[in-house]
Amino acid sequence: MKPRDRLRIAMQKSGRLTEPALDLLKRCGLTFRQSRDKLFCFGEGEPVDLLLVRDDDIPGLIAQGVCDLGIVGRNVLDEFRLAAGREAEPLTELRPLGFGRCRLSIAVPQESDYREPRQLAGLRIATSYPGLLGEWLRTQGVDAGVVTLAGSVEIAPRLGTADAICDLVQSGGTLVANQLREADVLLESEAVLAGPQALPADERGDMLELLLKRLDGVIQVRESRLLLLQASRGALDAITRLLPGGPQPTLLPVAGQPDQLMLQALCAGEVSWRQLEEIKRAGAREMFVLPVEKMLA
Repeated sequence: MKPRDRLRIAMQKSGRLTEPALDLLKRCGLTFRQSRDKLFCFGEGEPVDLLLVRDDDIPGLIAQGVCDLGIVGRNVLDEFRLAAGREAEPLTELRPLGFGRCRLSIAVPQESDYREPRQLAGLRIATSYPGLLGEWLRTQGVDAGVVTLAGSVEIAPRLGTADAICDLVQSGGTLVANQLREADVLLESEAVLAGPQALPADERGDMLELLLKRLDGVIQVRESRLLLLQASRGALDAITRLLPGGPQPTLLPVAGQPDQLMLQALCAGEVSWRQLEEIKRAGAREMFVLPVEKMLA
């Protein structure tokens, strides 16, 4: 295979991860021009290209060296690693990306008296994740039958082909519609940036390091807020103790008022009205809460 000098990322062509992944890359300063067949996106500003494929194919493309990275659900990545075993190129989760959250769960009929995993012994469990389910059953010491299905797992109990299921759950609405209830969680999943354990030792490796730094900055500020306020020096200790997330604030003098300071603090997460009111009672005034667009450490 001819060596590449451009970083290539595999991602879902269409689905619940597609738009959030494209938005995340856009926030990292990456722009793309899509090919006519809509399967390849050429990076216009940086040497980073996208390959748009089925999510189940992404780990394999990374392991084969066709792509350097992939944006994929943790459930898909972990299932691939279990199925591939030690023979395939070892893949790792480089960054959790904070979107596409769901969970891989055991679900049983609503009338079931399920209370613990050992009650699954001898039952048939339908799933699209036989590796993850089999590993979980082994850790629980449960001997159950695994029925592997490519899709429509939730209807298996109604068709009589399984007694329970192991499937992805978001809101739980699909389970209710099929007269099932969530009973046990095997895996908390979200979109992750996946790649090989041995990163490229050329220009692609340099671009990967830059991309990871940008990702860290985007993810860190995505839910962060910049808090600005004025206060007297005597109130600083009480105010600092109330800052959400406990950040170390930056203090600036106020012209013509030696006892007054301007405080700014980068707070991790939302700053609620209740928190603002508590800070005001501690002596703050003229408070502003601003969104953070970008940050580079």
